[in-house]
Amino acid sequence: MLLASANIVCGLLVRFAPLGLPWFVMKYGGSTLWAVMIYWVLVLVWPRKRPLVLAWVAGGIALLVELQRLYHAAWLDAFRVSLPGILLLGRYFSVWDIVAYWLAIAAVALFDGFVIRRVARC
Repeated sequence: MLLASANIVCGLLVRFAPLGLPWFVMKYGGSTLWAVMIYWVLVLVWPRKRPLVLAWVAGGIALLVELQRLYHAAWLDAFRVSLPGILLLGRYFSVWDIVAYWLAIAAVALFDGFVIRRVARC
């Protein structure tokens, strides 16, 4: 729960605080933290699942959310420009965002499997 909360704070800071971060971090930092958040939510829902399983599910969810951006309806586009819509769904489709999601999910799953779960066993 602590990691999920810290993840949310970092994601909001990267997206909205004027931190003077490099453009690459500004562009993909929020996306990667969003994908990591999906993983942590799945850990909270299924704490006994292996990190590999959680990573595949998180990657699938991230892919579906990205693909939904290709669908346009007036009510959905109106939601996408609101703050909750921007944070939850995003506005524009990008293959590079999918790459960023999957890299971030792979990294957090490795961290979970090789660090967090090993420390928890001790």
